[in-house]
Amino acid sequence: MTEGKEVARVIATPAAIQLIDSLRAEHGEVLFHQSGGCCDGSAPMLFPQSEFMVGSSDVKLGTLAGVPFYMSDSQFEYWQHTQLIIDVVPGNGGMFSLERPSGLRFLTRSRLFDDDENAWLEAHPVQRVDA
Repeated sequence: MTEGKEVARVIATPAAIQLIDSLRAEHGEVLFHQSGGCCDGSAPMLFPQSEFMVGSSDVKLGTLAGVPFYMSDSQFEYWQHTQLIIDVVPGNGGMFSLERPSGLRFLTRSRLFDDDENAWLEAHPVQRVDA
């Protein structure tokens, strides 16, 4: 039962947190945006906050290691019943994502929320950017 316990819509593995911390140290304040499929497919991408404008059609799913995580409202409709688990694997990140030169890339894994988690989430809707 999840009574009183917050349900995170997005979490990160220890490896992802380590890379996030390293990139924050190098680039300053950053944010994640789960891309919607254009150019680099659907992937979590990390940008300097000063270089990415979050739009009124974006929702904030949470924070990872102090970094806000957003995705478009339309994409959220597909992902709303799953917890996003941000991980790191070898490879090239998205063309514009900050991890690209590192030889690692962020990857979204997911799992379905159970009934208790879905009930908690229904009572605690996502934060809309334009709100």
